[in-house]
Amino acid sequence: MSLCFFASLSSSMKTQNSGRSTRCIYLGLACLSLVLHLFLAFLCLSVLQKACVLPTSSSSSIPTRTDTQHCRSISHSSSSSAALPSRKLPTIPQSEEHRKLNANTFRHKKNHSFSDATEWENTLIGAGKGQKVNGRTKLEELFEHPLYNLPRPELKQKTLLPIYNHVFLSQRSSASEEEGYDKMSWTSAMETHPPWLRFHLGISRRELYDRKDPNLAQLTHYLATQRVLGKEGGTQLKLLVSFQNHGQALLKPMKQSRDAETDGNLFYFSDFERHNAEIAAFHLDRLLGFNRIPPVVGRLINVTSEVREITTDKKLSRTFFTSPVGNVCFYGQCEYYCSSEHPVCGRPHQLEVSVAAMLPDLSLAPRRSWRSPWRRAYSRTKLAAWEKDPAYCDTVKQRPPYSHGTRLLDLIDMAVLDFLMSNMDRHHYETFETFGNETFLLHLDNGRAFGRHSRDEPSILVPLQQCCRIRRSTLLRLRLLSLPSFRLSDAMRESLLRDPLAAVAPLLSEPHLSALDRRLAAVLRVVEACQGHHAEVIHNDRRRRSVGWKPFGICH
Repeated sequence: MSLCFFASLSSSMKTQNSGRSTRCIYLGLACLSLVLHLFLAFLCLSVLQKACVLPTSSSSSIPTRTDTQHCRSISHSSSSSAALPSRKLPTIPQSEEHRKLNANTFRHKKNHSFSDATEWENTLIGAGKGQKVNGRTKLEELFEHPLYNLPRPELKQKTLLPIYNHVFLSQRSSASEEEGYDKMSWTSAMETHPPWLRFHLGISRRELYDRKDPNLAQLTHYLATQRVLGKEGGTQLKLLVSFQNHGQALLKPMKQSRDAETDGNLFYFSDFERHNAEIAAFHLDRLLGFNRIPPVVGRLINVTSEVREITTDKKLSRTFFTSPVGNVCFYGQCEYYCSSEHPVCGRPHQLEVSVAAMLPDLSLAPRRSWRSPWRRAYSRTKLAAWEKDPAYCDTVKQRPPYSHGTRLLDLIDMAVLDFLMSNMDRHHYETFETFGNETFLLHLDNGRAFGRHSRDEPSILVPLQQCCRIRRSTLLRLRLLSLPSFRLSDAMRESLLRDPLAAVAPLLSEPHLSALDRRLAAVLRVVEACQGHHAEVIHNDRRRRSVGWKPFGICH
């Protein structure tokens, strides 16, 4: 009996030990499974975070976009701008999708308050960066293309103002002692000059600025950050402001929402002037390779401290008031929309504006104003001569300066630019007198562009349709920008991301960007139609430097 007792006791102890070891194994497996699940969760979270962050150091300094919005923007950019290796002549899209845009398809809402703008205003310079492919953004790829780096002939007179620095120093030396301004310590050495003066000294017979000039980035930074010291006049609601380093700029305030489309019942001469149109026009002009619009940058200003309290214009001061909701407003004096019913208002003090670099003073660099041959009648009932005569271009080509030289080709370039951005308000253009007639045209006053995206205005393109002449370099760049790998809308979207105001909201809505592609296709169709009826349509302004030189299959 005792043996049986010990045997049963031993069996019971083995069973207990076996149960304990089994439970330990189960517990260990459970812990291991939990650790693996946590590891997988952290791994997935890190992957998602990397997909939603731009590969630039500046992305962390933009507090105005939520993660969800950022992910959506990257997703849209990558899906709409996939790079293709093809370089052949593109087929011009003519589908109904390009002709009938739904204005309600895309909407950009402002989710950012103006009240905290001053806290991060200095971090806005270069706030947006394009998505990088193979280490370079699509915009960088575009500007690296040979069509944007063609060899240039030597100029007889390289710059506009070879002795401008000495003249300016002698005229402005007394101003350096004025209260608030920096002490003038400039010499004839270029490195001592402020960015605006280097911009003036860099103007050449060919263009306003060199796209590769590092001073361009310094100039836009200066326009966006310099402290405003005074408002010295200006017409309508275009304010001429002065900075502490003796520079000046032309300021245009925000008049309406960026998403607002111009009423179709309004005549072109009754339209609002838009601050974002001035900014977008500068970027588009640069993308087309013209470089004929003075640099423009967006900025947030304080209506009270940077306009009302420093202006010397008593007429402007009397138009300031506080709205029922507490916003500081003003309406100035001008022919259209300058009344208390159409005020410019801050929120409550912060206001979006465009700031354009001023050209050299007329006393130092005189400019000549030319009436455009294709100027509109600016009448509700009358038609201009070119609207009634299909052969009007033949008349234009008989009189100078259009009878010789490149002036007519310059007008065609300007017409293409205006058509792409739907600018119907091009009644005059200017040139620098120093360069005579063999020089570029200044593309100034673009505030009435980008008003409508759902409708194109073919009459803007009449100079090209009637004359059937276009520069080879211009045509090749237009064809390049119609390719999927260099699509104009994608390049424009990325370029505008570099403006400070892009951190507040997109400067152009998606319908406006889509309209650029649609209008570009229309320009190419007009050129194609011209080639079907005329022998000499393309003016070869770029002679081949070697026997085997070709513009990489873009078409001759």
